[in-house]
Formats: sequence, C-alpha cells, structure tokens
Amino acid sequence: MLILTHLAYFSIVLLLIFTVPQTALGELQHAKSAIFIMGFLGTWRYSWAAINFTRAVIFRRIVHPTRKRRARRRFAEEGRRSHMYMLVTSYMVEPEVTLPVYRSVFRAASRARDGATIVASVVDGADERLIRSIYESQPEDMSSVHLIIDRIKANGKRDALAKTLRIIGSHSPTHRDILVFVDGDTMVPEDIWIESAPVFTSPKVGALTTDEAVIVDKDNLFKDWFVLRFNQRQVMMCSMGLSKRVLTLTGRMSVFRADLATRPDFINGIDADFLDHWRLGRVNFLTGDDKSTWYWLLKNGYEMQYLPDVRSVSYESQPRPGFFDSSKTLMVRWFGNMIRTNGRALRLPPKRIGGFTWWSILDQRVSMWTTLVGPITVGLAALMVSPAVIPIYIAWVMTTRYIFCVIIALFRGGTWFPVTHPPILYFSQVVGAALKTYVLFRMDKQKWTRQSTGGKGAVVAFSDKLKSYESAAHHVTALLWLTIAILFFTKV
Repeated sequence: MLILTHLAYFSIVLLLIFTVPQTALGELQHAKSAIFIMGFLGTWRYSWAAINFTRAVIFRRIVHPTRKRRARRRFAEEGRRSHMYMLVTSYMVEPEVTLPVYRSVFRAASRARDGATIVASVVDGADERLIRSIYESQPEDMSSVHLIIDRIKANGKRDALAKTLRIIGSHSPTHRDILVFVDGDTMVPEDIWIESAPVFTSPKVGALTTDEAVIVDKDNLFKDWFVLRFNQRQVMMCSMGLSKRVLTLTGRMSVFRADLATRPDFINGIDADFLDHWRLGRVNFLTGDDKSTWYWLLKNGYEMQYLPDVRSVSYESQPRPGFFDSSKTLMVRWFGNMIRTNGRALRLPPKRIGGFTWWSILDQRVSMWTTLVGPITVGLAALMVSPAVIPIYIAWVMTTRYIFCVIIALFRGGTWFPVTHPPILYFSQVVGAALKTYVLFRMDKQKWTRQSTGGKGAVVAFSDKLKSYESAAHHVTALLWLTIAILFFTKV
C-alpha cells in the first residue's frame, strides 16, 4: 500500500508536467529573469542544505563517536563524583502522561552512580499525591534518590523554573554535578546520567541536548508533521553539534552543568528576561525559557553539545481541532521565541560563538524572506506571463521535497516515509517563513499552549491597539517592498 501511494505521488508529478502545452513554454521565455533569480536562490538554499547534511554525516559517523570515547576515558580516569539533579515542571499534564513520565524520571535517577536529587514543580495537589505514589511504588532501589516536591502558584513556567533552581542551588551543587531540565510530558532516557556526565569533564561545556521522539495518539497529518520536524531537527542538530554550539537547548529535556544553572545571574536570565525594542518598548519574555538559557551560555562563551544517540520521548496533543490551526499555533510560539533571541545573539562577536554558529543564526533571519521569493515570483509570473508556470512549479516542488525527505529518512536509518512528508515539508517551509515574518513585527505577542498568557486578549489599552496597528503596517510594508524588489529584479 505504501509503495502504491508513492507511485501515485509521482504520477501526479508527471500529470502536472504533461498538462503544460507546448505554446505555454514559449510564453515562459519572457520570464527568463524570474527563472534565473529563483534558480540562484534555489542553488543557494540547496547548497546550504547540502553543507548542513555533510556536516551532520561527519559528526554522526566520525566526530561524535570519537568525542564520546575520549570523554568516557577522561571520566573513568578522573573518578570524580557527579551527582545528578533533575528539575521537572508539571502543569496541566494528564495523569496518564504523568505516570510514564515520572516512572522514567525515577528509573533514570536510580541508575545515577553518585545519587540523584529530583525537584518536581507542581501546581495541583493531585499531581503531588500521584508523583509521591509513583516514587513509593518504584521497583528500583530508590535509596540514593531524594525527591522534593515544590508546590507553587500558577505564575508561569519561568517563575517555576526560577524557584526550583534556587532550591537546587541551596544544595550547593559542584562543577561536576549535572542538572537535567525535564518537561512534565517528556520521558527521560534511562542512561541519561552515564551518557551526560562524561561530557562535562570538559570545562568548556555548559550544557547539552539530545535527540527527540514524539508520541501522538492519532495517526494524522499532525503526527506526520511532528515526526518530520524531529527528523529534520536531528540533521540540523548534528550539523551544529560539529561546532559544539547547538541553536537551541530544547525545553523538553536538556542537561546543564549544575553550578552554572544555579548561578543568580543564570536564574535571573530565566525569571526576568526581556528585550528592549525600538518601537514596542520593553518586551518581557513569557515563553522561550529554553532560548534564555541558550543565550546566557552563548554570550558567556560556553559550549553546548549534542548527543545524537540519546533520545527523549515527548507526549504531544493537538492544541486545536484542525491541523492548520494546531501547526500555526505552535509555530507562532516557537518562531517568536527564536526571533526574540537570535537578534541579540547576532550582536555577539563571531569569534566568541564561532563563525558557523553566527552564520547559522543570520540565516534564520534571512531565510524567512528568501523562502517567500519563490511562491511570490510564481504568483506574479502566473498573473503577468502565463498560468502554465503553476503546474511546472508544483511538479518541481513535489520532486525536490521528495528528494529531501529521502535524504532525511536515510539519515534517520530508515528508507520509507509517509507520502504526506514532501507536501508537509513545503508547507512548513513556506507557511513557517510567512509566520516568521509575522512574529518579527509582533515580538510582544506571546502565548503558551496550555496557559492563557499573552495573546489577543492582552491588547486592551489604546497604546497596545496602536502598537498592533503599527505592527500590521510595518509587516505589510515589508511584504510590499519584497514584492517590488522581485518585480524589479525578475522583470516580470
């Protein structure tokens, strides 16, 4: 059945090509400049993808195994104690998710050679009772595992993290202890201690993050989209891992050097992070705590490594009934966190953070505009030259994205993927780029999926409404200038 769907996919590609009449090809000769511009940008983007894929292969197959062996050898030779602290935040997580998540947390903690301290931050008393019952019924030996449950008010994840970090700081963690940040819907790998502790034998390492997998209860487009995103993430993270500085320390699960993560300035960077914008004024960060921790380590010159062979597993559910609304809601939050942080990261010296890392951050800013050039150019050519450009473009998109999906699947170790992946990839690229431009002019709009923080309801005062109108005007103006530039350079 899977083979038939892929054959049908390429039948559509051929059908699109054969629907273009010969006379239309002559009309498209007038759009040579447009084809050249799209070809130039396409070559640039494909070259960038090829560079990242090559780097990912080198890291995954050669560099990471070598680093891992050296780190474990240093760890064994030094023989120093490395206690594991675990910070788990739970808010509005279903009991059927809390149960396997905390079982994995306690299982991983029991396997830490030098003991573990778990601090769980919860709001609901029912969560506290459930977590304690899981702890007490764990089949493993829990004598070296200390559990602390911090019952707090629902003031947001940043406040919960700050309070929990201060509790861990009161235990005076050392430079060799590790601290695992875990979301309440993410299962921890059992071997997280033995895989992570040796990495921190290098004094330059401030944190690390790992591969991710997802559990979605329904087989639908939302699940396919999430699986593809994590497959893409593995490639990009491996590429960045070669430079020892990843582009994000995922909030689902990352590991930090414990004494760094409990420093007052680190905690303050989570609890009270902000951005001063020339038009929007002071923007206090609500979401994006993982970007705040990443930026603190980046500006202080610490390495952030990637473990491609260690995987956490997260439970995900659709935040909205439909696929488009769900993906849009999540992308607006993710991209807002990214854009609010990468602007200030670009102001850091490339020598401090690494030239490739700096260029990758710049690419995040540039690619949101270059990605839109193709669809806009095709739309203009269809209106002003010939509609025949549309089926040709769709066939090109279907073919190139299919090739990308094959490469990504091979990197993951598999050969087959759902036939929905190529169109979903294009959707993520184009709609994602459009949403990035949206949040670029609205950095003050922030909203958690489970919490009613920020969002449209916060725009009440006249000054806030004025900012909203200004943001829309700036956004429309930028898109108009992009369209004018495309018209000028392509001569459509």
